[in-house]
Amino acid sequence: MIPTIESQGISFARLGLGTYRLQGDACRKAVESALALGYRHIDTAEMYGNEEAVGAALAGSAIPRREVHITTKCWPENLAPDSLRRAFDASMKKLRLDTIDLYLIHWPSRGMNLRATLEAMLKLKAEGRIRAIGVANFTVALLKQAVEEIGAPIACNQAEYHALLDQSKLLAYMQPRKIPLVAYCPLAQGRLAQHATLDAIARKHNATPAQVALKWLLDQEGVAAIPKSSRPEGQQANLDCLKVALDDADRKAIAALPKTQRCVSPGFAPDWD
Repeated sequence: MIPTIESQGISFARLGLGTYRLQGDACRKAVESALALGYRHIDTAEMYGNEEAVGAALAGSAIPRREVHITTKCWPENLAPDSLRRAFDASMKKLRLDTIDLYLIHWPSRGMNLRATLEAMLKLKAEGRIRAIGVANFTVALLKQAVEEIGAPIACNQAEYHALLDQSKLLAYMQPRKIPLVAYCPLAQGRLAQHATLDAIARKHNATPAQVALKWLLDQEGVAAIPKSSRPEGQQANLDCLKVALDDADRKAIAALPKTQRCVSPGFAPDWD
């Protein structure tokens, strides 16, 4: 059984399936195999261009809808309230859903009216169409604005996080406030699958470097991870990270790694704290 996190009235598995760059039949099959293996947390976004494929997999599944957590996200160009509602309606139609479990601002926009955007999301929540709202790629400064100035019930901040990137500032703000960090790129786009330090730890535990990297994340308070894997073997291997029991020496070795390697930082990214 995959452990879960509760936040703002929802509960989601701490290990989910990311679907970025999965398209068409390949995406549908990936979601189908993940669900068959026991995944109950699927992450998508309007920008990924695969909500229809995710929706087809959900529609063909015998698993009750209430048992599967679905996250999707609104792209920055659609953060104005009217545009957000249109984007949301389009996402729901593609996903073939009446309600989404978690709807996120995918990236902050420098010109956004954050209060108006969050109020538009909360209106959809009040209508019963969204169960919880959240953000992605928010810095501490932006989180403070959302949480402290606006008072929005932020259910998570989805951010790049892995053993080669320090997110201690984010965690120091989020953990006391019980805001989960959902880690994307948890394997640093494959860099951790063949990393010498993680490989040494993995051999000790009869595991793989990727499993060590994932378990290191999941051992942390309030952290979830959404690795992408298109093949059932890879999806199962990621699930098997839950069997790895890291010790203090392992954690010390991982803590000593340089943590400056950000894999995702587009030109429109915020000024990272």
